[in-house]
Amino acid sequence: MNLQTIVLAAEGGAIPVVHPVDADGVFSLLWLIIALPLAGAVVLLLGGALAPRALDRVGHWLGTATVAGSFGLSLAMFVSLLGRSEEERQVGQHLYTWFEVGGLDVGMDLLYDPLSALFLLLITGVGALIHVYSIGYMEHDARRRRFFGYLNLFVAAMLVLVLSANYLGVFLGWEGVGLASYLLIGFWQHKHSAAAAAKKAFVINRVGDIGLSLAVALMFTTFGTTDFAAISEATGDASQGTLNALGLLLLLAACGKSAQVPLQAWLLDAMEGPTPVSALIHAATMVTAGVYLVVRSNFIYDLTPTAQTAVVVVATVTLLWGAVIGCAKDDIKKALAGSTMSQIGYMMLAAGLGPAGYPFAIFHLLTHGFFKANMFLGAGSVMHGMNDDVDMRHYGGLSKYMPVTYLTFAMGYLAIIGFPGFSGFWSKDKIIETALAENLVVGLCALLGAGITGFYMTRLMLMTFLGEKRWEQGVHPHESPRLMTVPLIVLAALSVLGGVLILNDFIVDFLAPVTGVAEHHEPPLAPIVITLIVTLVVAAGVAAAWFLVGKRDVPREAPQDVSFATRAARADVYGDAINEGLVVQPGRRLVGCLATFDRVGVDGVVEGGSAAVGGMSGVLRRVQNGFVRSYALSLLGGALLVVLALLAVNLA
Repeated sequence: MNLQTIVLAAEGGAIPVVHPVDADGVFSLLWLIIALPLAGAVVLLLGGALAPRALDRVGHWLGTATVAGSFGLSLAMFVSLLGRSEEERQVGQHLYTWFEVGGLDVGMDLLYDPLSALFLLLITGVGALIHVYSIGYMEHDARRRRFFGYLNLFVAAMLVLVLSANYLGVFLGWEGVGLASYLLIGFWQHKHSAAAAAKKAFVINRVGDIGLSLAVALMFTTFGTTDFAAISEATGDASQGTLNALGLLLLLAACGKSAQVPLQAWLLDAMEGPTPVSALIHAATMVTAGVYLVVRSNFIYDLTPTAQTAVVVVATVTLLWGAVIGCAKDDIKKALAGSTMSQIGYMMLAAGLGPAGYPFAIFHLLTHGFFKANMFLGAGSVMHGMNDDVDMRHYGGLSKYMPVTYLTFAMGYLAIIGFPGFSGFWSKDKIIETALAENLVVGLCALLGAGITGFYMTRLMLMTFLGEKRWEQGVHPHESPRLMTVPLIVLAALSVLGGVLILNDFIVDFLAPVTGVAEHHEPPLAPIVITLIVTLVVAAGVAAAWFLVGKRDVPREAPQDVSFATRAARADVYGDAINEGLVVQPGRRLVGCLATFDRVGVDGVVEGGSAAVGGMSGVLRRVQNGFVRSYALSLLGGALLVVLALLAVNLA
């Protein structure tokens, strides 16, 4: 198969085509990165029928080993990729012909380039740490083997998504991620809330999936292929309307998976799943898929300003929407979920800014993966020591009882608020700086979001680890076992050091063969001034949280006499109410009308016709009564009619 990638030259210049080399050496094992966790899922989910007891004893280690093996291969390939020239950093591997129908020939092809290389490290590296953590977290769950099978399936599906060389392969992984998330969010399906949350996530994501499926169909009808390379070469010949439609359909798909407005309502409910699932969804797999899709489709978005603007608008609304939600949530996992919605909004915002923002979208995606996995697993450690209580109003003063959890969580906290030197400081500041250079209003919204982030994350830290203890008698907070704290320590270190990717513009230059080279736009202020302003805005948010939360007593029950803004934030900014009013209720009424039409109209015609035939048959049945005298009388009557008819003819 002819795989190609493109490098967009600055200022809309020529588009040189770089042919990737065939997979050789360590790259010939590219397929094995997917095969390992996929095989683990098959063995853990199906092999239990043959040897359930043996697999129950070692299944969690097997599941962890497969993902760790994929990480080892990903790391080896990344190091090997760095040793190659820029022209040789695109590697293609054709596995087999997936299917061939008419003019559509789709291969099971893999593409390893700088973008997929970074995603592989994140998915398998953070994923492996989450697997290790899960060994301790799920120790007493009777279905632990099945849980690890689902985790392996989740990782394998995400790997298919980011390694595929065509959009149909992406769609395969996309649906696999949706299936695995449904299974994991509803893993404790004995709880009605978990089953309902899984169904909600599944249904809302189907809306986004419609966007991707329609986009793939439009690509085939327009370009005759779904391959990235072929489409990237042919986009210049497509009409603006087609490109706009493709960009908007792909955005709809991204909104579903990445929980962007208006398809964001599933994300907070998804916290019903076990905490390692939340970490995997938010840090390394599902919600990052939408960002990947937009950045990977840069050759479409760079030619459609309309779709790019839509991405920026959706992202800006979402980053503020999620931040506001995080300000009022007392459930520690839901507060972090609102944070994820906001941070993914930053990534989508950067992706919508074009070549100037693509590298920073991926940069923030990586750093966010480190500190968000750290904090979600830290939240799970808190729950582990607090009898699975998720209400931060029942915490307080836990820093003395969980020192490792506290210190590692603090590293994630400092990273997400953008404390100078920590990973989030470098990645989020770059997005704000780029946004200010491209659009002042959007940049100011991103700056406001940074201040709100400082507020809600400081509120979370104060309510959980500092202040006076508020738990009831009989609760004995304690530190988690090493299987859970070691991954926290590693992720805390990455939360601190993840910013090294920006040194000497490494990530910008590394991703240039995929994302293109941006035309330079000067920000309205010097970068150092922007950094100082962002830091001061964040400090203002931190100070506000200290005065409103830290210096006051935190009641064990949430006050009900609160402002409209607080009520709105507690209600997810009425996201569910909006969906109920605009989609669910009209949908129910439409279905009700269709059911009535089917019952009265369609069934009425069918059943009315059959009733008429039945009535006529009833009348005719009376003639066929079986009595000879009746038949004789009928013959006599018929004969008389014939005689009368003949007489009438003759007389005439």
